[in-house]
Amino acid sequence: MRISKRAARRGAGGDRIVVLDGLRLIAALMVVSYHYVAFGEGWEGAQARLFPVVFRPSAYGWLGVELFFMISGFVICMSCWGRSLPDFFTSRVIRLYPAYWVAVLATTVVVTEVSGGVDPLAWRDVLVNLTMLQWPMGVDHVDGVYWTLWAELRFYLLFALVMWRGLTYRRVVAFCLVWATVALLADGYDIRPLAHLTVVPHCWFFIAGLAFYLMYRFGPNLLLWGIVAFSYVMGQYTVMETWSRTLERVGHRIPAWGVTVLITVFFVVMAGVALGWFRRVDWRWLPAAGALTYPLYLLHESIGWEIFHRFQHSVNRWALLGGTVVGMLVLAHLVHRWVERPVSRRLKVALRTAFAQIGSEGAGKEPAVTAEPSYGVAGPPGPMPFVPGARSPEFDTAEATYTR
Repeated sequence: MRISKRAARRGAGGDRIVVLDGLRLIAALMVVSYHYVAFGEGWEGAQARLFPVVFRPSAYGWLGVELFFMISGFVICMSCWGRSLPDFFTSRVIRLYPAYWVAVLATTVVVTEVSGGVDPLAWRDVLVNLTMLQWPMGVDHVDGVYWTLWAELRFYLLFALVMWRGLTYRRVVAFCLVWATVALLADGYDIRPLAHLTVVPHCWFFIAGLAFYLMYRFGPNLLLWGIVAFSYVMGQYTVMETWSRTLERVGHRIPAWGVTVLITVFFVVMAGVALGWFRRVDWRWLPAAGALTYPLYLLHESIGWEIFHRFQHSVNRWALLGGTVVGMLVLAHLVHRWVERPVSRRLKVALRTAFAQIGSEGAGKEPAVTAEPSYGVAGPPGPMPFVPGARSPEFDTAEATYTR
């Protein structure tokens, strides 16, 4: 069977799926709306009365996190196909840390200088936060949204086990099945360390994202639909625990059916991505918008609350809310342009040089590093690439990404 040039590019990872950028932006704005309008912080008085029109839909904004996790599963599998473990490590470091370091320091400065809002952490705790490992160290987050980064890191740790041998269709399917089985056993038998390692209860959205990518690359089949359906059922069940905690935060009862509807919409939309329904979506502004999502997510919560604390009595609340959202988008753009891009480039070169030295067993002479080095991982064997007509990307994201 001959493979077209487009199919070959798809198998190697060529163009970008821009609709995913749009979905990331939607997820980020959902989380922002939740924290700014429904979370119960930043404003004096009940937010259901302050923002009666947008409060109820904003109260479901925390579900943007689950959409992020699903996109992360899809994108990490796609962007790492055919790459080595050092490539995977390098891509995650340069994607996660530059904007995160700026966010930690900027948030610390703001909450320290603005009194009456969020309390700043001790400087030792801030230093631990810079490692992104504050949760296992028992240290508070500088900003509450960082909890999702620890979920992402655990996903990367698990996925590195597959990356170590090289990604193939068979190995990713096996990984999904084993991960789901271990997560169920750990949760069912209350083995808390193992449940935490397997990212319970959020693992179902990562697993669904992985299965959707396999559909995108190789085409759908009954096994992949079964993994997606099982993840949907388990995700619908486990997310209700978060919904019950959310009711305590928002101080107002919102119906559970809204959670069910949104999770269903997320799965349907991601199925559409996998099956090529959005292949005609090629708006040039979407990649630029998608680049804002990670710094926006990292920066918006505590800094936004401090702004509301400081100006809510002197500025119209709607103007303050809208102006803060716009200001955070501008700040996210500046961080992406002046921090993420230049720092990531330098980190990439430095890390590749370090791994090249390790590969040469620490030879005294510094090895040359090409623009796209190979670490000896051959392209994966497996089914023929599936081509519904959509373009395949070399797409990198943190996924982070997100908050409650």
